[in-house]
Amino acid sequence: MQCLSKRGSDSNLSREDRNMIPLDVFLYIGIIIFFAVFMEFVAWVTHKYVMHGFLWILHEDHHRPRSLGFQKNDLFAVFFSGIAILMFLLGNITGQFFITSIAIGVTLYGIGYVLFHDIMFHRRIRGIKLRASTKYFKRIVNAHAYHHQNSEKSKGTAFGFLYAPAKYNVN
Repeated sequence: MQCLSKRGSDSNLSREDRNMIPLDVFLYIGIIIFFAVFMEFVAWVTHKYVMHGFLWILHEDHHRPRSLGFQKNDLFAVFFSGIAILMFLLGNITGQFFITSIAIGVTLYGIGYVLFHDIMFHRRIRGIKLRASTKYFKRIVNAHAYHHQNSEKSKGTAFGFLYAPAKYNVN
């Protein structure tokens, strides 16, 4: 692991140098941030071409009136969670923190998705209420509301979850 200080054994380093942050940490933080942001693109593509495409049969119930219970659509979250879990395992078994960093980024996106989509927008978890109190959250709530105005497979719009273009701003 390379540090922001001179390399060598710990006995050759001053106390200040031993407390320096390894450069690898910045790389891993960058990977985490990149994949947390990149997952919005993955989610948009998946939502538009898979959920509203050949796997509409699993997503359709999400566009119909329903109870708060499990939906077939939840299998998408299970799938992506499974990928993240496998990446955590692989990263830890092989000692490759690069893989673990990707898993952390994917998981952070998943947490954001649950907080916004399932809790704030659909209110699927009783007792937990999040309000859209900022312009940003009001915009993504408006975009998702616009998406749900149409419950047909091929007529969807606004496929993002945590990002929406400015045209969805609420005045």
